[in-house]
Amino acid sequence: MTDLKRTCLYDMHLSLGAKMVPFAGYEMPVQYPMGVMGEHLHTRAQAGLFDVSHMGQLILGARGAAEALEALVPVDLQGLAEGRQRYGFFTNAAGGIEDDLMIANRGDHLFLVVNAARKAEDLALLEAHLPGVEPVLHRALLALQGPAAASALARLVPGVEAMRFMDVATFAWGDANLWVSRSGYTGEDGFEISLPEHRAEDFARALLEMDEVAPIGLGARDSLRLEAGLCLYGHDIDTDTSPVEAGLNWAIQKVRRTGGAREGGFPGAARILRELTEGPSRLRVGLRPEGRAPMREGTALFAADDADAPVGTVTSGAFGPSIGTPMSMGYLPAGLAAVGTRVWGDVRGKRLPAQVVPLPFRPSTYHK
Repeated sequence: MTDLKRTCLYDMHLSLGAKMVPFAGYEMPVQYPMGVMGEHLHTRAQAGLFDVSHMGQLILGARGAAEALEALVPVDLQGLAEGRQRYGFFTNAAGGIEDDLMIANRGDHLFLVVNAARKAEDLALLEAHLPGVEPVLHRALLALQGPAAASALARLVPGVEAMRFMDVATFAWGDANLWVSRSGYTGEDGFEISLPEHRAEDFARALLEMDEVAPIGLGARDSLRLEAGLCLYGHDIDTDTSPVEAGLNWAIQKVRRTGGAREGGFPGAARILRELTEGPSRLRVGLRPEGRAPMREGTALFAADDADAPVGTVTSGAFGPSIGTPMSMGYLPAGLAAVGTRVWGDVRGKRLPAQVVPLPFRPSTYHK
């Protein structure tokens, strides 16, 4: 793993007993001594601290950045108020998703957070179309998630408890400038905090000294986001998957849709707008296997237990610690995507039944 990158918190992870694994070109903690199940349940009950410093942070500082960025994403950015952020995705000419990202309006610039595995491609895409693109260097990124996140963070950073879901603001912690958003990817209330690398370990350890805060690795991060019905890029969404197929219609505001004031104008608009009106041929669905065996990524799905040809595929699957059952997401033809539909997954050569269920598997508890 010598060719892998490390975040500035690598030594801290080792000191906390983390098991490190390769992920998106980095050595990252997959779990700590508490274990994936314990970390998952701790985050749901109290607060979990995640190192997400491997993700890309970018600033778009040129005048007119919101208007220019709308040519790459099917999102209303000109209507995004200062101090607010929005989920979005880069689309391609075929209507697929190149990456998903968070976009914040910080007044005189937009602040973007993109996936680690795609940050080089995203930077190249932005630099080819927009002026004033600036990679954010030497800043770590932490996520503090769970019902105790606000009270814990407020002990170090008074004022964060007044933020609403998807608010962004700047706070001081000693000599460190913190860029804080009330957001995350677990389905829980929580915050993401960008801060200078040289203060990141001190800040993380100050949080971890609190009884309710525990370090959380990639294993629990994945099961938490799956229970929340959230897509993982490269698994549930990719360059061939449209936002409509993925059930991300809610992230395309009316102003960018057919009949809107800024209709289309983004890559793949013809397909995406058509699917918004007519419906896609396939849809992302939640699946509840009718047994204890999880149906994991790559499991072929069949319309009947004796059918010859698969009709879909599982894109994410795991055991859900909070719901006590296996859970999966995958794609099925629109005619088989209704809640209650029964399909069969090929698990180690056996056809096992699963039922289409609503997403998310567990209701989210964002602070709205």
